[in-house]
Amino acid sequence: MDDADNYARARTRVRQIKGFYIHATVYVLVNAFLLITNIISSRGTIWFVWPLFGWGIGLVAHGIAVFGLRGLWGPEWEERKIKELIQKNRSR
Repeated sequence: MDDADNYARARTRVRQIKGFYIHATVYVLVNAFLLITNIISSRGTIWFVWPLFGWGIGLVAHGIAVFGLRGLWGPEWEERKIKELIQKNRSR
């Protein structure tokens, strides 16, 4: 595999991760807005949880598609974090 292939794969991976983070951010912002709207408009009925759960299922599916089931906090993640922390300690 040459450098161009490595770069293309890394770029695709970064875009996938970025897409998930954007999705998660929009999820939080929209559902916070729905919560506030629910509190202001209809205090007796709690309806904001339905889109929260429904969209949450989609967000989890997106996360699994991007990171895999073990990718979030599996051995590869641990190894990356260890290397990251070692690098931070070296730069101090």
